Amino acid sequence: MALRFWELTRVRRAIAAVVAVATAVLMLCGCGMSVPTDPDGTLDRVRGGELRVGISHNPPFTGIAEGADPTGVEVELVDGFADELGASITWVDGSEAALVQGLEDGTLDLAIAGFRDDSLYVDKAGSTQPFLETEDAAGGKVSHVMLTPMGENAFLVELETYLAEATS
Repeated sequence: MALRFWELTRVRRAIAAVVAVATAVLMLCGCGMSVPTDPDGTLDRVRGGELRVGISHNPPFTGIAEGADPTGVEVELVDGFADELGASITWVDGSEAALVQGLEDGTLDLAIAGFRDDSLYVDKAGSTQPFLETEDAAGGKVSHVMLTPMGENAFLVELETYLAEATS
C-alpha cells in the first residue's frame, strides 16, 4: 500500500521533530545541565556549607527568645534538613516582610514563620508544598509552607523531599 504524498510528508516531519528533540536533549546532557537547576547555586552552596534561615516569632511553629536557640516545629524540621545537607545554620530574626525581602535579595536561603499557603508572601518567593496542616480558630483547615528564593528549584525540590519524608 503506497503512502500518499501528504502522508509521507507528515511522517517525515514527525521523524524530523523526534530527531530534533533527541538532539537537543543530548546536547543539554552533554553540557552537564541538570534539572531542576538553581540559577544562583543555592543547593550547591548550602551543601556542606551554611544555610541562612530567616525566622519570625510565631509559636508553636517558630519561637525566638533573647539569648536562646530558636524553637518550634519548623525549627526542628530545618535542623534536620541542615543535618541532611551537612550544613550549619545561621539564624536571622526579622518580620515576615523582612524575611521575604531577604529571599528576594539573596541574603537568605529559607524563611520560616508558620507561613500559610494562602499568605500574600507565597507570590513573592518560592513555596514548598504544604507540609503541615492545623486548624484555625473557626475550625478551618490551614496548610503551612516554607519559603525559598524564587527560581532556586533544585534547593526547593531537595527541601520538599526532606519535608515529605520527615512529616510522613
